[in-house]
This record gives sequence, C-alpha cells and structure tokens, in this order.
Amino acid sequence: MAENKKVKIQLVRSLIGTRESHRATVRGLGLGRVNSVSELQDTPAVRGMMNKVSYLIKELH
Repeated sequence: MAENKKVKIQLVRSLIGTRESHRATVRGLGLGRVNSVSELQDTPAVRGMMNKVSYLIKELH
C-alpha cells in the first residue's frame, strides 16, 4: 500500500453492552465517543481492527 494512504473512520454506535476486547479495539483506533472521527494510516493491522468492530463504525470518504 502507498505510504501516505489514509482511512477515516467514525464511531456510529455506542460501546454499551459490547465486549471488552471490542471496546479496547475501538480505543486503539482512536475513537472515544459516538460520532468521533479518526484518520489513520491504511495498514493491514488497522483494516483488521476495523473488521473486528465493523458493526460499530463506518468508513468516511
């Protein structure tokens, strides 16, 4: 992947009632509150984290 490739994600659902590992993953993505947005490097590790909590987030363009 390109070195400067970025991905922007937004937390769209609450973390209440989710597994602790999913909450930790969301924090690792730099998201805290509902509707918070984070811009990260587009790496396989970040894509894997996004896949794990895909039901809580959406990718912005």
